[in-house]
Amino acid sequence: MKAIFHADRKWGIGKQNDLMFSLPKDMKFFRETTSGKVVVMGRNTLLSFPNGPLKNRVNIVLSPDDIEGVITVHNLDELFAEVKKYPADDVFVIGGASVYRTLIPYCTEILVTKVDADGGAEVFVPDLDLDTNFKCVQESPPVEDNGYLTRYCTYQNRNVKSF
Repeated sequence: MKAIFHADRKWGIGKQNDLMFSLPKDMKFFRETTSGKVVVMGRNTLLSFPNGPLKNRVNIVLSPDDIEGVITVHNLDELFAEVKKYPADDVFVIGGASVYRTLIPYCTEILVTKVDADGGAEVFVPDLDLDTNFKCVQESPPVEDNGYLTRYCTYQNRNVKSF
């Protein structure tokens, strides 16, 4: 299982149940990376999509309530049983913050688009640069995306929790 997100300088990922930045290149990267794959999210992340579940992906939503049009799991045991049905490299955690905090320890790889700006975030993910379990193994040169400098970084989890 992997995770994918963009984060500002403070590892903020969103505000008002939305992204902080409009980044067309990052959105293209997200679409290309997750297309045809499995995406795991919480209910609020699903609700933030204007057109409902993401097309051309298996949408798994961790929620106490059943949700039409997606695979709903109600707890981590159900989630882990469901994701085991797919190749591990095809499963991407896509938010929100509490889902990231819960599932990042189980991810082998984290794909982070770092935005060199303060987005005024209300929700944050752990700073992987400060976590000794994670190592940045790849980082792109800065790329301009809609007026922001971004870097595409890949972190490996050196202490993956099993499920």
